[in-house]
Formats: sequence, structure tokens, C-alpha cells
Amino acid sequence: MKSPEILAPAGDMERLEAALLYGADAVYLGADKFGMRTAAASFGGDNLAKACSLAHAKGAKVYLTCNTVPRNRELDELPGFVDWAAESGADAFIVTDIGVMTAILKRRSDAEIHISTQAGVTNYACARQLYDMGAKRIVTARELSLEEIAEIRAKVPDELEIECFVHGAMCVSFSGRCLLSNYLTGRDSNRGDCAQPCRWNYALQEEKRPGVYFPVEQDESGTYIFNSRDMCMIEHIPELYYAGVNSFKIEGRAKSAYYTAACVNAYRCALDGFEKSGFDKNYKIPAWLREEPLKISNRQYCTGFFFTSPSDDAQIYYGGGYIRDCEVAAVAEKWESGILYASQRNRFFEGETLDVMVKGEESFKVTVKNLRNEDGELIDNAPHPMMKLSFECGREIPAGSYLRREKT
Repeated sequence: MKSPEILAPAGDMERLEAALLYGADAVYLGADKFGMRTAAASFGGDNLAKACSLAHAKGAKVYLTCNTVPRNRELDELPGFVDWAAESGADAFIVTDIGVMTAILKRRSDAEIHISTQAGVTNYACARQLYDMGAKRIVTARELSLEEIAEIRAKVPDELEIECFVHGAMCVSFSGRCLLSNYLTGRDSNRGDCAQPCRWNYALQEEKRPGVYFPVEQDESGTYIFNSRDMCMIEHIPELYYAGVNSFKIEGRAKSAYYTAACVNAYRCALDGFEKSGFDKNYKIPAWLREEPLKISNRQYCTGFFFTSPSDDAQIYYGGGYIRDCEVAAVAEKWESGILYASQRNRFFEGETLDVMVKGEESFKVTVKNLRNEDGELIDNAPHPMMKLSFECGREIPAGSYLRREKT
């Protein structure tokens, strides 16, 4: 089997550019219809064609989400949507609904179909049937173990590709099929508008004691009974590969460009190292790569269902928000004659030591010296978001690199 694909989320053009700069083989994105992320549907109109052109110029593919479960009234819009997407250059449609899949293939017989994790494919019989119906790829249900995925791989045609989520947020419900948001907020999770009530803090209230809350479990930080940890499989590249996974999918279309860049860079380096090892089953990523996911906002990491069915609190994250021990101080724009020119993202100071994330190599430290504003005036800190600045830097830093600071 050839080296797997790194598949990155692209919530907008900035995140698309970050994914491509840091080495994604493919991106998945959404338009203004039929996609599962209403907050990250930035590729309507001419933007999809621009995105495809940019990705194809970098040798990367573009997969368009068409993975909602549409209602009757929406189906009349589907043929036009399919024609527009195909003519814009999309390489594949990510689909949940069998009727949508059939309609796409009827309209465009050469369309490449990827079956979304929303479809809940958990066995080889289902996978094989979907292949017979025209699917090129399945995205496995997140409830599967690597052993189960390996069995699917062994019992379906080689031409059917297998894609798995390897990093990012996980849904507490069966492959995302959840109605909690619908009931509590009226926002339909299966139509891309989930309010994520599974992340909320819950307590009991007795009918005759309004305003008096009792914890479901006695815990000083509250009770987060649905809140799942984040997925991180960067230390298990060989196991994924030998289970037959063709595409490593990173979750996060609604997350930042830095999140996209950092995830892609980490998994790209890990996968390239594995390939250089000759696909050694015992390959271990270097220590610095184990640290990289911790420099990205997360809800504590776990390996989900890949190795065993979680028991007790194996996936429960006892907190409501993200862990953010690291933040972006600035983004490099150019390096010239020992001076780094950058754009600020979070406040930092003269004399502060920053951690530099560059493409394809271990991060390194630089100390901010002779910090100046856009007018060349010496300043003791950079307080304004997006302000242009510069400081002395003896090591060349490529454009698009991220300068990070530990939060205190």
C-alpha cells in the first residue's frame, strides 16, 4: 500500500492556504448548501473554483461536503449544486444519504463519491454494497476498532479506499447522528448547525427548589456527562497504516488556521518519518512530535475506539472548555538581512522567548530583540491584533511560520 493521504479541514481560504502550505495531500470543505458545518461554509459562488485551482496547483485534491440528510424540499436544488461543484473542479463529493449519492451519480456518472462517517459504516457488507453502488471511499464510523477496520479492508475490493478520523473533536453520539442540539436549542446537528450541548455543564434541579442545582456526580468542577475527549493518533501511524487506512482525516473546519497548520505539519512529519523508515511496524515518532499536539487547543487526548471499547471515563473530559497552554504571538511574513517581519496575533514583549513552528522540521526558540512597529520605532510590546512589526532574528524564518508563546 502506498503512503496514506493527509486530509485537512478548510473552513475558509486562510485555512485552506495553511493546509496546503504545511503539506496536506487533500482538503475537505463546504459550500453554502448541503454541508455539515454552517459556520464553515465559505466556498460558495466563485470561491470553490478558486479553492480548487489553488489546491490543484499545489498537487492537492478538494473534497466537497454534501453530507447533510436533506429534506424533500431541498432535493430540487441538488442537480444544479452538483453541476456547479463539478464545473468548479471538486475532486469528490462526501455523501451521507443514499438518495443524494444516487442523484449525484445520475447527474454526473464520473463523480467520485466518498461515504461520510455520518452514514455509520461499521461492517464490510455495508462497505462492499456501497462500493457496488458507486462509492470510491468510505469514512468509517468512529466506533470501530483498528481490528474491525482491518477486517473490512481484507473483505472489500482493493479499489475501495478507507478513510478514518485521526485527530480532533469527537461526537458523543453514534457517528454524529445526534438530536440533543435539536431538542435543547432547535439547531439541527444533522444539518450542520449543532450547538454542541454535549460540552455543557449539567446538574439536577428539583421541581420545588428552583435555582438550587445538584451535581449529577460530586465534583468540584461540575458535571460534563456527555463531553468527549479529543482524538489524537499521531503516535500510532504504523497501526493505522497496517490496518489498511488510506486517508488520515483531521477534524476541525470551524477551527483556526493555526490549528490546521499545526495539525497538518505534525502528521505530515510523522507520516514522512514512517515512510523513510521503510514502513517499519515498530516506528516511533521523535519526542518533539509528541509535544506538538499539546501546543494546539484540545480537550485532553485519547485514542477513541481504535484499540478497545472505552470503559468508565476513558473518553470523558471533565471540563467545559479547551486546554490552551500555547497561543500564537505572530505569523511570519518575510525574513530579510537578519530581520523578521511579522503580523501580530496575541500580545508579546521585547525580550520574550518565542517558539517557532516551521514546515517540516522541529520547532526552535528565538528571543525578541529590538522589537519595532511598522514605522520602525522601538516598542516594548506588541499589543494590537494584526499590527505589523519586526525584530532582529539571526535565523531565517520562512513566510507562514507561526511564532508561539506559552500562556501564563
